[in-house]
Amino acid sequence: MPFPIINSIASWVLKQRIHQIELFLKYPHEVQEELLMNLVRDNEYTAIGRHYDFGSVKSYQTFTDRVPISAYEDLEPLIERTRKGEQNLFWHNPIKWFAKSSGTTNAKSKYIPVSGEALEDCHYKGSKDLLCLYLNNNENSELFIGKSLRLGGSSQIYEDNNTYFGDLSAILIENMPMWAEFSSTPSNKVSLMSEWESKLAAIISQTVNENVTSFAGVPSWMLVLMNRVLAETGKDNLLEIWPNLEVYFHGGVAFDPYREQYQKIVPKKDFQYYEIYNASEGFFAIQDLNDSNDLLLMLDYGIFYEFIPMDVFGTPQQKAIRLSDVELNKNYAIVITTNGGLWRYMIGDTVRFTSLSPYRIRVTGRTKHHINVFGEELMVENTDMAIAKACQLTQTQVVDYTVAPVFMKGKEKGAHEWMIEFKQNPADPEHFRKTLDDILQTLNSDYEAKRYNNMTLNPLVLNIARPNLFYDWLKEHNKLGGQHKIPRLSNQRDYLEQLKNLQVFAK
Repeated sequence: MPFPIINSIASWVLKQRIHQIELFLKYPHEVQEELLMNLVRDNEYTAIGRHYDFGSVKSYQTFTDRVPISAYEDLEPLIERTRKGEQNLFWHNPIKWFAKSSGTTNAKSKYIPVSGEALEDCHYKGSKDLLCLYLNNNENSELFIGKSLRLGGSSQIYEDNNTYFGDLSAILIENMPMWAEFSSTPSNKVSLMSEWESKLAAIISQTVNENVTSFAGVPSWMLVLMNRVLAETGKDNLLEIWPNLEVYFHGGVAFDPYREQYQKIVPKKDFQYYEIYNASEGFFAIQDLNDSNDLLLMLDYGIFYEFIPMDVFGTPQQKAIRLSDVELNKNYAIVITTNGGLWRYMIGDTVRFTSLSPYRIRVTGRTKHHINVFGEELMVENTDMAIAKACQLTQTQVVDYTVAPVFMKGKEKGAHEWMIEFKQNPADPEHFRKTLDDILQTLNSDYEAKRYNNMTLNPLVLNIARPNLFYDWLKEHNKLGGQHKIPRLSNQRDYLEQLKNLQVFAK
């Protein structure tokens, strides 16, 4: 079948989904309430359903009165029993897939249950909706004339007691529908390679002669791959290799710090960037408009949402609210109940709503990855935006960064200490440091108040990292590729001190 015909058919099929999306846009609260009650009804006779007497739960209020908010540690005993073969504990259908996630530290691995329903009605549905929304906004797209270059995690699938675990991307590839595999490159075999350097070489070998129309992956790691492609081919930009490129689907880390670098290697005015928000626990939100930084919260993926205002998070006053009670421009920790068997589960991310009709969000950071040692409530969204603006004003480019507090000692005031690796170092580091500090104050009024006349916080401290410092840290901790990254912000100095040691004692 000729590619233009395939493109037309695929576009038509995907666009049919628009009518279903319009339903939850019009009736968001009703869709969410019905979804919750269906999850409760389906799981009355599971161990968790019996424990909380799901059979008599008739409302959201009763559900929240009975079921406590949980973290992974609370669910781990049931998850481990399921991994050893027991079923019907927290989900009514058998679960054999688990997404292994160790986060950004060396902490004990998490095994997030991935049910058949979560695969089909959440993860794959989200992937199809991403294409649907993109095609709906770009009627002249020829996306399916070529292939999508995907860069996933570097994990294999492992078997244990007739259950399977691995990186989420490996699970998705293992269960991928035929249409998705047909339209992707590199091959599944290469996509699942574990060794990062070999994987890069194999991806380049398989893709440089393909007609790539899109690429998908985490911005930081995709940039490494794309720069390697340019270096090995001797080309000046990606359009010389793939002239039909039209869109980059990205997620995992904020895009703003990398935007300018992508615009240089894909010098095409109408090239599109589409962001997604997903995790091992589910697929949550999709950019639904061209040239937007806001993500549409998808309300019919089998996920019921609650939100904890960050101003009371972790305090005795902590209380979750449902979607109908959220407010604009406040930071919330997300709590989810899912068709993967997670019940009122805190995923550790923070968001703020930029629109309430429809519900659109921006991811602002992690509940554990912010700095609030001095009451400044600095979020990753603040630092990502500040870095992007400072780089633009000083003609520099950033590779990666992390920030930690400088704690008060005696009469010495506190500060924030940055470690930044630049692709192109600033001509005047002191000017960059001051520019970055000034921009942060315009973006965060709490930080500005603490910096006023150096009342609580001294000016930020800037360390310029040697080349490949962050890459070497990730390699040393066996975290190259995929979604791995060093936390941008931390209330402790562990990551920064490790980087400073690695900076001095270079291998």
